[in-house]
Amino acid sequence: MSRRRRYRRIDKEVQELDVTTFLNLMVVLIPFLLITAVFSRVTILELNLPTSSGSNAPTKIKLNIEVIVREAGLEIGNGQNVVARLPKIEGKHDLANLSKYLLVIKQKNPEKTSITVLMEPDVEYELLVHVMDAVRTAELSQGENGIFEKVALFPDISIGDAP
Repeated sequence: MSRRRRYRRIDKEVQELDVTTFLNLMVVLIPFLLITAVFSRVTILELNLPTSSGSNAPTKIKLNIEVIVREAGLEIGNGQNVVARLPKIEGKHDLANLSKYLLVIKQKNPEKTSITVLMEPDVEYELLVHVMDAVRTAELSQGENGIFEKVALFPDISIGDAP
């Protein structure tokens, strides 16, 4: 007697995938992302990172302009010494005099486009942006009309930690 196993045939119904909830999500999410992508514009500040100190020293002496941002005020240096100190005025950093001083340096060295901004660790990011704006351009008044002209100072900015 041979026994036969009887398998019950299970009727497998093909189940349909219900994607209505996913489609509802996409109907809401895609227009939202498209609308916010149009209105979110980010300003990018191009920076140059300092080169490594292990490279060969150039034979030509370069002018290294440094702006050191400290909690007590601003310092302008030449890479070795502090040339000028600009203390805070009424609790704020003196960005107007910084631009004026850098304008004098720019007039003496018109080919120079690079500068280094060095920050103390506890200085706020907003101040860094304001200092970078003051270093990049200066406003000159044209005559008695009160018209101001923007002049490019040092557009190639490198940033780092203050010594």
